[in-house]
This record gives sequence, C-alpha cells and structure tokens, in this order.
Amino acid sequence: MTLIQKILRTLITAICLFLVVPASAVDKDGNFVLVIDPGHGGKDPGAVNGKNQEKTINLNVALKMGKLIEDNCKNVKVIYTRKTDVFVELYKRADIANKAGADMFISVHTNSAKNKSANGAETYLLGVEENRASANLNVALEENKAILFENDYETHYEGYDPNSPESMIIFEFMQSEYQKESLKMATFNQNQMVKSAKRPDRGVHQAGYLVLWKSAMPSILIELGFISNDAECKYLVSQKGVDEMGQSLYKAFCEYLDYHNKQLDKAVPTSQAIGNEDTDKSESLPVYKVQFMSLKNPLKSNDKRLKAYSNVSYFKESGVCKYTCGDTTDYDAILKTKAEVQKKYKDAFVIAFYKGKKISVKEAREIEAKNK
Repeated sequence: MTLIQKILRTLITAICLFLVVPASAVDKDGNFVLVIDPGHGGKDPGAVNGKNQEKTINLNVALKMGKLIEDNCKNVKVIYTRKTDVFVELYKRADIANKAGADMFISVHTNSAKNKSANGAETYLLGVEENRASANLNVALEENKAILFENDYETHYEGYDPNSPESMIIFEFMQSEYQKESLKMATFNQNQMVKSAKRPDRGVHQAGYLVLWKSAMPSILIELGFISNDAECKYLVSQKGVDEMGQSLYKAFCEYLDYHNKQLDKAVPTSQAIGNEDTDKSESLPVYKVQFMSLKNPLKSNDKRLKAYSNVSYFKESGVCKYTCGDTTDYDAILKTKAEVQKKYKDAFVIAFYKGKKISVKEAREIEAKNK
C-alpha cells in the first residue's frame, strides 16, 4: 500500500468516526462522563530516568486527579483506561472513551528530551501547529511509539509508522470536530499547572497524537514535565509533586465543567419537532424522553428513521443533534418506550427536561415525587 493510499484510507476512517458520535454525552443518570487516561503502563514504561518510569508518574497523578473529582464534583462519572500497572493499547484507550459516550478525554503523560535542562509543562490538542511543527512532531512521535508494544499495530492505525515523520502528514488533514472545547480545556489545564503547581510554562500546542485522533469527543494530552531533567523528575515522583500536579489538573477540570454547564444552559432549550409533537406538557412535572441517536447534522424530514417512533424530535447539545422520542410525564410509560426502542438502538436511554432545561433522571423523579 502506497503512502497516498494509506492517507486516503485513514481519512475515510476518520470521517466515519466523526459523522456519528456516541449516543450521549452524559450517561443514563445524567452524569458528565470523564475518561482519564494514564499514559503507557505494563510492558511499556514510557520515558525513563534511572529507576524512575513515566508510566508510574502518569498513573499516580491521574489517580490523584480522579479521586479529587470523584470526591468533590457532583454528577461527574470518572472512568479510567487503567488504574494499575497494566498495558493498554492506544486504540483501546480511545475505544473506552468512545463506548462510554464521554464528554471529555484527558491523557496524562510525562515528557523527555535529549537536552537534560529542558523543563516545564505543556498541554496538547489534536492538530498541526506550523510555528512549532518540528518540536511538536518529535514529542508526538515519541508518545505514538507506544504502539510498537502492540500486536498487528499496522491494522489498528491504518498503516501509520511511528518511526516515519512522513506518517504525520495524516494529521494535516484533520480538524477535530471538538477543537473549540478541546482548546478551552487545554487552556484551563495549562494555566492551572503554571498557577497552582508553579510549573514552567511551555504553552498550549497542537500535535498528531494517535490516542487523541481516535477519541470522538473533546480531548487533550498533558505533558506534566520532563523526566529527563533530574530536578523535575525528583519533583514529579515525590508525593508533593503528585499532590500539586493532581490538584492543578482537578482545578482545571472544575473550570471546564463550569464552562460546559453554562454552555448547556444556553443550548438545551432549543428543541425541534419532527411531526406532531405535543409540547404543551404541565410545567409542574418533568417530561421524559428516550434519546436514541446522535448525529453531527440533522436528518432530512423524510428520513425513515424519524417515522419509526412517535413524538420524534431533536435538540442540539455541544453542536451535536440528539434525537429523542416518547415525550411523556409518565415515567412508567417512558420505560416501556425505552424497552421498545432498545430492540433497534440498544444504547437508547431515558433523559428528562423540566421547564425547558435538561436535568438528570434522578432529579426528575424527585420533582415528580414532590408533586404527587
């Protein structure tokens, strides 16, 4: 297969990946879903300095960040690609996030350089940045070499060669559907690493990371610091370093979550009916619907998928059209609808609205109980 054929094959795969996104950006209970990915692990140590290994630093900081979020952030579900020292293929890390319908994917790494004085933290999103292309190219190539520990990696990464800079050309054609949200998270993260953890600032940049390319949601990759710098390595492996870095990533996520929720408040009230939807529901009760499909662009009004169920409509959330059916204040009735829809759309689930705003099903049930 020629390089051009590989590029075309990759582009087709990528286009298919972004045309249809996971069924939801929240889980069935209305939680924001965050996937934290501690880079490397198991037989893949990542960068090394003496007995200190990147995989351990990544895991310790990721777990610290995740624990703070689990303890302090209401309605956030944290999923880890690994919680122990095990090897997880890059494509499987992204697959975990895609199958979870994650709102955000954060991959945690530690940098390394031939120049032992290089130090500082930086944050990446997917893409190519012209004014730093060569520097970012080297960082991304090193992280992407994790696929060499995988069996049959040529199949999973569309012929990408981690030893060839020419392979990085595929990312010049890529523009993440979630670039705005990824940049927002990356900026929050970089600012907190500098402000809270007092890390030297290497900025926010773009580069061709395979783990971000395969992730169908806003996503960033963090380089905590340089394990090749003895002083910085000593800090990153210390409990003080783990606590401060974990705290800074946690604070950044909280900033993004606040931003995300404010965006939802603006976007959720927009709902467009397909057919004869009854929108005059009692304002004293929440309205339940079954969400069964999410698409980048709205379907044509004559699409047969819109005629399979009653009261089909869609609303836009984070730029994605989310299709629902059912529309009732009767919770038992919506459960029956969900069971029927799941015969065709197995990931379909119940969502709730109250006075024009999307709320969790748990909150809806509590409101319903108070009005009985």
